[in-house]
Amino acid sequence: MSRLNGYNNKHYSMPIAAMFLAAALIPAARAAEPEPAPAAAPMASEAALPRDSARSAAPMAGVEVVVDDLDDFNGFDEEFAPAKPVRDPLGGWNRAVFHFNDKFYFWLAKPAARGYGFVVPKPLRTAIDRGFNNMRYPVRLVGCLMQAKLKRAGGETRRFLVNSTLGVGGLFDPAARWFRWKRPPEEDLGQALGAWGLGPGFPLGIPFLGQNNLRDGLMLFPAVYLSPVPWITDVPTSFGVGAGEQLNYVSLHIGEYESLKKDALDPYAFIRDAQLRSREKKIKE
Repeated sequence: MSRLNGYNNKHYSMPIAAMFLAAALIPAARAAEPEPAPAAAPMASEAALPRDSARSAAPMAGVEVVVDDLDDFNGFDEEFAPAKPVRDPLGGWNRAVFHFNDKFYFWLAKPAARGYGFVVPKPLRTAIDRGFNNMRYPVRLVGCLMQAKLKRAGGETRRFLVNSTLGVGGLFDPAARWFRWKRPPEEDLGQALGAWGLGPGFPLGIPFLGQNNLRDGLMLFPAVYLSPVPWITDVPTSFGVGAGEQLNYVSLHIGEYESLKKDALDPYAFIRDAQLRSREKKIKE
């Protein structure tokens, strides 16, 4: 599944190779109420309250109304207004894919990742994750250039050069440790199109790859060819590399999907909406 975060897309993974991207999957009884007290006299409307007074002249039911405190709630309705309904014409398909990916995560990906994590120590898995992130440099670079983010593109390039050499292929991060060049926010082709004004389209669930949208889903295909892996290895090896990356990632993030899902009344809708909000936020960054 795409990360919620993450829901970051692994753009260079081949569709079958990305089978372990289930991480993006990495989304009381009430007590009896007392009888209501007798209704108090109607309170004067807010318009009738004197705005230049700190307190109302006529307290209701023994409680003084602090008029100035009402100003603290200005904009409350706008901030907590319900989210706009999401147009989901493929809702039936998307829910079926979500159910499939959910079972795939719990029945296969999670147990495999636990076993892998038991054998491979976490520091090594973290280094492997950094190496895969380093290999995604071409996707991030093109995403930056498409948005004319030249400073960020330069930052990505200098980090890539330092980490590929001094960092042994990106397994270590001397760019951040020695030069204080922190990892910039992720960029990709879907974000670039969003920055151009192209909307996400409708939600699109992809087997093994998780929740996505039409725009970002289509951009997975050209992103494959920006990775060095398909150019230097054969197809079976590319599949293996991509699957290995996802297995490694899931092993580092077990529990995140469960945490997102457990309190959601509708897990599919919750994760769908969270993915859309995450992508919108990344586009604005």
